[in-house]
Amino acid sequence: MFTGIVTDMGEIRDLTQAGDLTARIGTRYDTGGIDIGASIACDGVCLTVVTLGPDWFDVQISAETLSKTNLGGWTAGQRINLERALKVGDELGGHIVSGHVDGLAEVVSVTDEGDSTRVQLRAPEALAKFIAPKGSVALNGTSLTVNEVQGAVFGINFIPHTKEVTTWGRVAVGDRVNLEVDTMARYVARLAEMS
Repeated sequence: MFTGIVTDMGEIRDLTQAGDLTARIGTRYDTGGIDIGASIACDGVCLTVVTLGPDWFDVQISAETLSKTNLGGWTAGQRINLERALKVGDELGGHIVSGHVDGLAEVVSVTDEGDSTRVQLRAPEALAKFIAPKGSVALNGTSLTVNEVQGAVFGINFIPHTKEVTTWGRVAVGDRVNLEVDTMARYVARLAEMS
């Protein structure tokens, strides 16, 4: 489990395809405090640490994960959002995030509004029903509040702090981002179907 509060921007150092895809990710985390088998959300995808170095860790990415996320587009040198898994007693500053991506949303507009940036995204039709104004979504692992919804298009506002400490300072029209809808929204929709 995660909160969607990004705690590091990692860098893709190397990608190796041998069976599964292995990614080496540079980090500012103290890797001495990370165990082999630990879960780290990488751009919102819960991945398992398989190897560690002094300032990097390796993860293996299955074909299934590549088919459901934007990780297949990773390139060496790219920055990604990182979050370590919650521990009992940690502050829950965002919302409950599983790291299991539901689909890809596409950025359809980017507009500066003062120091903030308004971004509109198009969700897959099957996921749009789970996105509500003032509800939560995780986009590339970042817990965010939805401003408005019109059909499958929804808007997010990024404050300067978020743009500085995550990869959202580099967002562009056409970007495909990992979308995880709020777990509670999923359960509410399921209950409504059963009524």
